[in-house]
Amino acid sequence: MNKRKNFFRSLKSFVPYLMAYPKELISAVLLGLASGVTSVMMTYYIGVAVDQMADQGQVDFPHLFAILRLFAGLFLVTVLSQYLIQRIGNRVAYESVAKLRDETFTHLNQLPLNYYDQSSQGDIVSRFTNDMDNISTAVSAVFNQVFSGMTVVLVALVFMLYLSPLLTLVVLVATPIIFLLTYIVARTSQKYFTSQQKIVGQISGFVTEMVGNQKIVKAFQREAVNQHNFETINQELYVRGQKAQFASSLTNPSSRFVDHLAYLMVGFVGGLLALQGGHGITIGIISSFTIYSSQFTKPFIELSGITIQLQTAVAGLDRSFELLDQPIEKPDAADAEQLTKVKGEVVFDQVYFSYRPNQKLIEDFNLTVQPGETIAIVGKTGAGKSTLVNLLMRFYEVDQGQIRIDGTDIRQITRDSLRKNFGMVLQETWLMDSSLRANLRYGRKEASDEEIFAALKDAYMYEFVLRLPKKLDTVVGEAGLKLSDGQRQLLTIARTMISRPPMLILDEATSSVDTLTEQNIQQAFLNMMEGHTSFVIAHRLSTIKNADKILVLDQGHVVEIGSHAELLKKDGYYHRLYQAQFSQQEI
Repeated sequence: MNKRKNFFRSLKSFVPYLMAYPKELISAVLLGLASGVTSVMMTYYIGVAVDQMADQGQVDFPHLFAILRLFAGLFLVTVLSQYLIQRIGNRVAYESVAKLRDETFTHLNQLPLNYYDQSSQGDIVSRFTNDMDNISTAVSAVFNQVFSGMTVVLVALVFMLYLSPLLTLVVLVATPIIFLLTYIVARTSQKYFTSQQKIVGQISGFVTEMVGNQKIVKAFQREAVNQHNFETINQELYVRGQKAQFASSLTNPSSRFVDHLAYLMVGFVGGLLALQGGHGITIGIISSFTIYSSQFTKPFIELSGITIQLQTAVAGLDRSFELLDQPIEKPDAADAEQLTKVKGEVVFDQVYFSYRPNQKLIEDFNLTVQPGETIAIVGKTGAGKSTLVNLLMRFYEVDQGQIRIDGTDIRQITRDSLRKNFGMVLQETWLMDSSLRANLRYGRKEASDEEIFAALKDAYMYEFVLRLPKKLDTVVGEAGLKLSDGQRQLLTIARTMISRPPMLILDEATSSVDTLTEQNIQQAFLNMMEGHTSFVIAHRLSTIKNADKILVLDQGHVVEIGSHAELLKKDGYYHRLYQAQFSQQEI
């Protein structure tokens, strides 16, 4: 029952996207009327033309030629109308889906970070590619059938009733049978199409993940295991896809079988009536009726012929609107302020947070950071280091307590202005498939080339860029220049420097560079962030010796806080972490 509700809900939800093109729809209706009427009239005049050839030597050539000329005109109108309907249909189909894709992408930008944490990237991409393409293809196919097809049905019914109500009844008997067959098969196979599209999303996510991490795959010799996993998913897709295709493919041949029976019955009953006489049935009328029976049922049969496309599209609509139904990030408060002229005082006041209600993480966390201080955060994996950053950036909201910047609760600050005041350099580097200049200006579009080169010098990438044939116009990414992990990290550091943030977050920002370069970058960061508040998450403790405060976390709690020298003297948690990285002689 829920699936049927989803089916109609998805179709109902997509109607406004089609109704955004009223002129095209009205044009398609008028062209459909023209195409339908002329198609039926052509059939009628075929019968009239047959009756002009009564017997050998009894052919009314003048009348026959007049009918042929009229037939040619009707044929031209029919072909032109159907061509224009197809053009309009393609335009409406692809533009309406483009609008749906655009709204879906806009919605993605408004979703909270936890949606991306819990969803497969490949599955999300599949919704934009496979599902959307299936929708546009099906809409185009239906569009081309509905307007002219339904007109043919209505006009053909009128002409059939005019020529012979009895023969019309023979044709009408077949129609509900075709409908019933289509309904039964479609209802049976729709569940297979829905599951098929889910598997397509899974296989897309798996391939995306494996292709993007081939170094790790090869380093751990996981090719055979990945091949087995892929074949398992692929086999599941094969099984479900085969069931869906087989069940749906029964619709068209079974509908045509019923249609051909009706075709034979028209010829049989019409022949008997013509032989008996007195019913006004002529050979020409029987000729027209045999074509009418085909024309009347053709739109239904053609719709059954694209059942696979329709059901795949409906499954795609379900998945698309499922994404659109995901709750967006909680809007900013109505009286939210813009964060400007930042001093850099940050206060965590009795903060509680957990990703899952039954799994506690951060409890009663308190911290005061003075303007311009550098706070290093250390601890074992899972201690809550990155979680603090997520809360500070409002990627997640605190469960209890407050985080204040310059005395203002960050929930009373607009997210955009809050995040604009932080520069982030993460361990996972990301560069667009674009020019170096576009990548480096990502945080500040108005940055000049002089500012870019100054940042490149501080990040020790200036000479490397100068050696490139196109310098800042060099394309990096999948289709461009291949960079080492260290070079990519250095470029992301330069990008952050160019954005000139008043506060900085470094999450293992120098993990991919050598020790000498790391020392130089640390000095560059110190120069850049002098007088500005910064948070540094570090596993390599040698990088945080100069921090004003070192925050040692364990299971969401602050177990120690102080300078590097103070914490070493305590001979506590930090001392043990440091000792694990360095020999006793270095301490």
